[in-house]
Amino acid sequence: MSAARRRPPQRRQQATPRRPQTATRPAPSPTPLRLFWVPLALTLGLLFVSFVPRIQGNSALVQSVWAAVGGLLVWQAVLFVRLKGRSADRSFHTILRPQHYLQATLHTAVFAYWGYFWRPVYDHVWLLVAQLLFAYAFDMLLSWSRRNSYGLGFGPFSIIFSTNLFLWFRDDWFFLQFLMLAAGFMGKELVRWQRDGKRTHIFNPSAFSLGLFSLVLIATGTTDLTWGQDIASTLTLAPNIYLFLFLIGLVAMYFFSITLVAGSAAIMLFGSSALYGAVTGVPYFIDSEIPSAVFLGLHLLVTDPSTSPRTPLGKAIFGMLYGLGVFVLYSALGAIGVPTFYDKLLCVPLLNLSVQRIDRLVRSIQDKGVVSRWRPDWTPARANLVHITVWVLFFSTMTAAGATDGRHRGDSVPFWEQACAEKRPQACERLIQIETNYCRDNAGWACNELGRHYAAGTIVAADRDVALGFFSQACELRYQAGCVNLLDEGAPSRADPRVLDFRLLLREAGPNLLEMPEPELYARACDHGWTFACTGSTP
Repeated sequence: MSAARRRPPQRRQQATPRRPQTATRPAPSPTPLRLFWVPLALTLGLLFVSFVPRIQGNSALVQSVWAAVGGLLVWQAVLFVRLKGRSADRSFHTILRPQHYLQATLHTAVFAYWGYFWRPVYDHVWLLVAQLLFAYAFDMLLSWSRRNSYGLGFGPFSIIFSTNLFLWFRDDWFFLQFLMLAAGFMGKELVRWQRDGKRTHIFNPSAFSLGLFSLVLIATGTTDLTWGQDIASTLTLAPNIYLFLFLIGLVAMYFFSITLVAGSAAIMLFGSSALYGAVTGVPYFIDSEIPSAVFLGLHLLVTDPSTSPRTPLGKAIFGMLYGLGVFVLYSALGAIGVPTFYDKLLCVPLLNLSVQRIDRLVRSIQDKGVVSRWRPDWTPARANLVHITVWVLFFSTMTAAGATDGRHRGDSVPFWEQACAEKRPQACERLIQIETNYCRDNAGWACNELGRHYAAGTIVAADRDVALGFFSQACELRYQAGCVNLLDEGAPSRADPRVLDFRLLLREAGPNLLEMPEPELYARACDHGWTFACTGSTP
């Protein structure tokens, strides 16, 4: 058979009408204008926020917001000019990570509960909105300045909220808040290393900016520009704050497996404090075994999964180092006269830098088979549930020992008076600190006691002018002994606290006891060591 016969029959193709020939135009190149409306809208939103009454009430605050708006607009203009005419466009891609939106939800819960009992938190809401608008615009422009696409998600929420749970600047200096946020985002974007075969950021962004600005504030002696001390001391105004933070922390522990970090830090702090108390007879921290702000930090600051170890042993080491760092820094800062609330902020960036060393240490231990020989063969989910169970039992033990909510022995002024008389370590210094805090709260008895100390010169250096100042303040608060001491420069007069003084002296770092009936107030005073109050008689 011939080759022609073996060919399959060809199908007759229908003739299709030809399209008319037209001149082809090159496809227009993408323009960077397309998505630049987004940061512009965020910047204009920040401008509109500057006109709300909360911000308009302070001209320096308005200028801070306008300066942030101006900086963002200049950056957008410069970036637009740089990209104009280029073929590369800017785009978005979505990043919805649970650690971002769940942590933001937990942060919001803390703000809502804490702010109900300390109103400046609610007054701060519009400033949180301003920071969020700034953060999204800044992060977007920073990303587009270095690459084509920006990851749109809830990351800025967790960074802003985490930062503001520990430090924010007063209205007159709020421009520094925007600079602090900018430092956090730049640290996340620019300071990176190779870890587990991936290029990733080294520092927890909020911890990086908090640590950096804490160093600046300490070096310049300008802590009073911030609300830092008030933030650290007002968490306890919310009743049962330890229990609340514990329950909030359980959510993070369940979803992100950070139990070993937070639990190890708490165990280290509690154990170190208990050992110090057993040796010296006084608590290490004034009125708690773990300060409430530190308890917040070990749940929602140091536990960032992206900047902490990933192995169980590594997480435990990381948490213990955080607890030890806070413990050491508290004494070190106090010794040089620096506010001690910085203790929980300064050590986190250093720990972030140590992550790779911790990972190498864990690998070397695992290579020797020491850990795997004793480690149960559990799935990660089951192991995390076991860790959470152990943490629940430990927190219950802390609560039963009086180390969380409720009265602590350090809440008692007579306890510190006795400890000072017995020359216990730092007891006299802490007595002065406690009485100073109560004097600032307008407790006339505390002001008179401070005047007595400075007049006598036994536990502090004698200073007649300072003593007269405290006596004058006590007299203005209608505390009779203070008025007597102003008129007579002999042996300073002393008297028992009044009912009004007790409403401040017995508050146990919580709200003032303005509505507590007098019989209950005197029973509480008796429990605190005020022996004259045990009879229930009014002085």
